[in-house]
Parts: sequence; C-alpha cells; structure tokens
Amino acid sequence: MMKRILLTCIAVACTFAAVAQELLVEAESFSRRGGWVLDQQFMDQMGSPYLMAHGMGIPVDDATAEINIPKAGTYYVYARTYNWTSPWTDAEGPGKFRLALGGKLLKTTLGHIGNSWQWQSAGKVVLKAGITTLALKDLTGFNGRCDAIYLTTDANAQPATWGGAETAALRARLQQHTRATHTYDFVVVGGGIAGMCAATSAARLGCKVALVNDRPILGGNNSSEVRVHLGGIIEKGPNEGLGRMIREFGHKRGGNAQPGDYYEDQKKEDFIAAENNITLYASQRAVSVTMQGDCVASVTIQHIETGEQTELAAPLFSDCTGDATIGYLAGADWAMGREGRDEYGESLAPTQPDSMVMGASIQWYSKEMKKKTSFPRFEYGIRFGADNCESVTMGEWKWETGMNRNQIIEAERIRDYGLLVIYSNWSYLKNHHEDHKTYVERSLDWVAYVLGKRESRRLLGDYVLAQDDIDKNVAHEDASFTTTWSIDLHFPDSLNSVRFPGNEFKSATVHRWIHPYAVPYRCLYSRNVDNLFMAGRNMSCTHVALGTVRVMRTTGMMGEVVGMAAGLCHKHGVEPRAIYHHHLPELKQLMRAGLGKQNVPDNQRFNEPNKLLEVPGAYTKP
Repeated sequence: MMKRILLTCIAVACTFAAVAQELLVEAESFSRRGGWVLDQQFMDQMGSPYLMAHGMGIPVDDATAEINIPKAGTYYVYARTYNWTSPWTDAEGPGKFRLALGGKLLKTTLGHIGNSWQWQSAGKVVLKAGITTLALKDLTGFNGRCDAIYLTTDANAQPATWGGAETAALRARLQQHTRATHTYDFVVVGGGIAGMCAATSAARLGCKVALVNDRPILGGNNSSEVRVHLGGIIEKGPNEGLGRMIREFGHKRGGNAQPGDYYEDQKKEDFIAAENNITLYASQRAVSVTMQGDCVASVTIQHIETGEQTELAAPLFSDCTGDATIGYLAGADWAMGREGRDEYGESLAPTQPDSMVMGASIQWYSKEMKKKTSFPRFEYGIRFGADNCESVTMGEWKWETGMNRNQIIEAERIRDYGLLVIYSNWSYLKNHHEDHKTYVERSLDWVAYVLGKRESRRLLGDYVLAQDDIDKNVAHEDASFTTTWSIDLHFPDSLNSVRFPGNEFKSATVHRWIHPYAVPYRCLYSRNVDNLFMAGRNMSCTHVALGTVRVMRTTGMMGEVVGMAAGLCHKHGVEPRAIYHHHLPELKQLMRAGLGKQNVPDNQRFNEPNKLLEVPGAYTKP
C-alpha cells in the first residue's frame, strides 16, 4: 500500500515538472531584418504585421532575432505563413524559406504549401536554456512571408489546426503589453499628404496634435514606398492661400515609378518635425476606437514592430487613412463602389449601382546592367506568351489591380496579384521573348510591395459632392479647397480584359476636363459622428466626383482646411458642424490667407495647368 502511494506521488510530481514550455516570437519584432521587409497593410484582416522576403527573385539576407529559451529541452517549432500564389495555382508556391535556431538549420521548407494563412511545422530541435539566435532564411527572393514562430516542448500541441481566433487567443495569452494614454486637442490618423497638412494646419493655430502613421515613412502614395507624384493645382481662387504649405515639402521632380530620391522623404519628415505642436506616432496603426455618445472619445494605436498599444484621447479627430478606418470603426455612414445613375443624377455613373472601384497600383521598373543577367522561370497559374505579354521595361500607374474586388478585405490578394503578373511577365520577357536584346542585360531594380490605392470607403458628410456640382459649377457659401484635376475614372483596359478576362491588371482612363471648382466644407466632416473630420480620398463624394478630388495636392488642401476648422473648433469649444453654422466667416478668412510659410520659393512647375498632361490617356472636354 505504501509503495502504491509513493508511486502515485512520484507520478504527480513528474506531471507538475513536465509542464510544457512555450514561446511566441512575432516576426515583425526581429531586431535585424536583413533583406526582409515589414508589411503591416493587412493586419486588420489577419491580426498582425509580418515579414516578407521581397527580393524580386534574388534570395534576401537573413532576418535574425535573439530569443530567450526558458528551459533546456526538445522544442517543436511552427511558423505561421502563407503560400501566396495559391489563389491561382495548386502547385507549390515560390515563397520558400527555412528556420534556423542556435545555428542549426531546420530541415523543413516552409511557405510553399496550403491555401491560407496557417501554422506549418518546421521540425524539432534540442535547445539549451538562455539566449539563442532565431533566423529566417529565404530560399528564393519571391515574397516568402512569416507572421510568427511558436516553440513548445509539448509534442502534442497542434497549432497547425489553429485559425485566426486560436492564434489571437495565443497572442493574448503569451503577450502582455501595458497601454499608455495621452490626451491631445486633435488626433489625425493617416500620415499621407492630407494627414500631414491637417496636422500642420491645426498645429500652426495652436492645437496640440497627434499624427499617426502606420508606416515609418510619411507621404502615403507620394512616399518612396509607392512613388506616385503629386497631382493637382494649388493656390487657386476663391481661397488662394490653400496649398502654399505643400511647397514646403513637395518634390521638385515629377513622374511616377521613379528612383526613390525623387519623392524626397526626408523633406516630409523635416516638415513635420519642425512643428513643436505635433507629436508623430510613426509605424503605429489605429486598431480600435472608443465612443462617447455620437463622438469618438479615443483611438487605440498599435506599434507595428513591438505590438505596444497607446490610447490617444481628444475632443476632435480626423480620418485621413484613405480606407476610412476610423470612421468605419466609429460607425460613421460610408459608401463604397459606384452609385447608380439615378441616385445623384450623374450621367457618368452606371445605370445600376455596383461594387466596381478604381484599383490599386503596384509600380515597377528595370535597370540596364551593362552585362547579361538572368531571372528565374516564374509560372504560377498565369500564362504569358507572345500573344499577351507586356513588352515593356517598366510599369507605372496603369499597372492596376483589384477594380472588381474589395480593396479592404481582399487587399492582400490584390497586392499579390500585382506581384504575380509583374514576375510572370518579366520571366517571359527574360527567358522567352523573341526580342532578346532588349531584356538580356536588364534586371528588375524596384517593385513596390505597398499598394498604391485609389478608392475604397468614402465617409458621408452633411454634403455629398457629385458630378452635377462640378459640371454646373454649383456655388456654395462654404466653398473651400479648389479641385482642378479632370474627372479621371480608371476602368479595366479593354485589351487587357480580352487577354485576362476577370483578372485584369492594367487600367485605362478618359480625362474629362473641368472648370476649377471650390468644394463645400461640409464634405469634410461626418454627418453622424459629431467630432470626426475626414480628408483625402475618403472625403464625402460619389465615385464619379472622386475622380477629380483624389489627387494629392488637392487632398493636401483638404487637410489644410480640416486643420483650420479644427483650430477654430478648439478656439470656440465647438464641433465641426458648428463651424459651418456659426464660424464660417472666420474659416473663410483663414482659407484666403492660408497657413503656408510665405518665404518658400514659387515653383511654377507645380502650377502650370498643362502639367496635367503628365498622366497619359485620352482627353475629352465635358
């Protein structure tokens, strides 16, 4: 009897001693990324940023991290990854990589199987307790991706079966972050041109401003990550002062898909850093909001590298995210897709409403290397040949995908299709094209991986700008920024549609000239979230009207107006709608004068109307 009790006690003691050790390592937290890039664009859908081996067909340097192994033992290792070509082929994908732990290369190849984000077993390894090195070793340079690595001593753990909910629960259990709260007069979410101008305008009127940008680089589509030039004309009546501040950071050289230094990222950073009233939250993404009645009370942001969260509270907010993320989370009214012709009486609208939008561009270019170069065969479900290839050495705005897909919930697929067709077409040109001399000494020099979006959600304000306003030059007492761009609505290129029906990757447009038009201030605040402004492509307008207001000098002027209105709200203790009802003369005075610095040299290149011709296409006058 005593022996049986003793054995039972030993068994219980062993059970307690054998508690599994586990460790979760987020890939985005790696201290040295090597050639891997950090991609946060889709974290709202998948719960986290990830690292990606964006080598354009050349394996990239290892990403490494020092991790603390809690206890010596045999660890079973899993990586959360995605076979990104799986929507187009059942074949093994190109995004292959392996893991190394403590200098030991695990045998299993990852990232090339399956058809969704999933945990894949990388094998097992014996590790000592203490600090060791974890490495991601890219095998192909073709956009292998890793979200997280999980290590456990429990041989029966089955993370391969875990979906998004189980992975979120794992993160909640193993990650603990403190959350700080900071209070400002005005919080601007989105660090593109509209957000930069909104934050600066309010700061120059004395507001304490938080500017949140989910990338390390400011400028949005005008950054070196996307490389779209500034479009539109500034300093036009009736409010000639608007837009002058864009001269303080705008680039001097035009063109899309040009070398990165064309877009002068440092000038944008210096522009914001010079404002003492702005606190920049770089590399931080808004993930949730709290409401107090019909007002946003705070926005929670998450650092895309560390996962740390911060709560930003304020009486006023501006959604400059492009995708209208803050408005959506706050329950603001919004629209997406094309309105039917009868809804706003627009002749350019389709007869029936639909979900078609302007697409997102993945731009690229190649470089002459003065020697013979090679490119791997890349064939993953999309065939290119002499009958359908694009015989070009670069691709700019016309390389546009996702016009028939949801630009928010399907954004990763839209981006990946852009990469797929670039690599597939280039593979054909390099390996099979009859004009061999054109491509034999060229190599891909730059391919964007950050989407250049044009259209998704639009928040609805007290006024919705529509085609009639522009065609008939309807005058409004709250006329604010002036739009000068044509009604520029992209649609699938007809020849590309014949060659790739339903899977177009090129667009076309018709530019319909307009008379410069001053847009109502009422398009720049939400009609049902009382303290929310918006500036950028998510302003209050129809799909048709978006065609003329979406270019970036124009969105910058929107931001400037929003910042002025926020300054007046702060001064008078009111919400955005009250500026229209009670303080419009004061806003008009500010808009006429502008808040740009007077000593910035005039750059006529950005004011010449014929510079609209920088965008190729067919042009007709309305």
